[in-house]
Amino acid sequence: MSSPRGTEDIGSTLAHLVKAMKTPTIGRVFEQLADTARDRGWSHEEYLAAVLERQVADREANGTALRIQTARFPAVKTLEDFNTDYQPTLRQDLLAHLETTTFIPKANNVILLGPPGVGKTHLATGLGIKACQAGHPVLFDTAAGWVNRLAEAHHRHGGLASEIKRLRRYRMLIIDELGYLPFDADAANLFFQLVAARYEQGSLLITSNLAFSRWGEIFADDTIAAAMIDRLVHHAEVLTLDGESYRTRARRELIEHNTTHRK
Repeated sequence: MSSPRGTEDIGSTLAHLVKAMKTPTIGRVFEQLADTARDRGWSHEEYLAAVLERQVADREANGTALRIQTARFPAVKTLEDFNTDYQPTLRQDLLAHLETTTFIPKANNVILLGPPGVGKTHLATGLGIKACQAGHPVLFDTAAGWVNRLAEAHHRHGGLASEIKRLRRYRMLIIDELGYLPFDADAANLFFQLVAARYEQGSLLITSNLAFSRWGEIFADDTIAAAMIDRLVHHAEVLTLDGESYRTRARRELIEHNTTHRK
């Protein structure tokens, strides 16, 4: 009968195995958790579950961090940081539903409408981060940035169709600031092709400072605007924000605070 392996032999074997399996967390925690298991009288199954849970948790956290980095958000702003007190008309039940990100597997859309400075980009980023945490690849850019991207693809080898196909890997595309700059006919056509290709295939989250009734101003063509809106809102939640700009309010409150303290 062979003698049991020594502690050093087991440690060396486990170090080799975790390297081969690419499970570095297990390599870091198996000894500590083994001590805990002995102290608490865990079964072999309980010990194994604890080790694997740590590995999975770290892998998911690393995956989330990578998805957030790849999404190219302008800044990391979470929904938890959003001050809903400044948006009393915002439907909290609808926002809570969107936080679950269940609309993404259904390829549904989210449209955020409202004047500048009321928190549309913050909400879009917060929902994008929730999507990343749920395991969905996300890509963020302004409307102008998206049009530039599509125009560059249109003029290079492979063309626009190849780029739109490549974008399918992202379960949600965030298009920020639609309406701040008008599109010419070519840009409007490129943008329409993106929206049409995503219809019932992948989620779009769009923020705009203009109501739907004014989207003809963006695309210089009421027909294209109507066709765009028709596809976007067919499976969509539309949230309208209003009120004073956060930046304007913060500036006014700072001035009032300084004035009060000078008296």
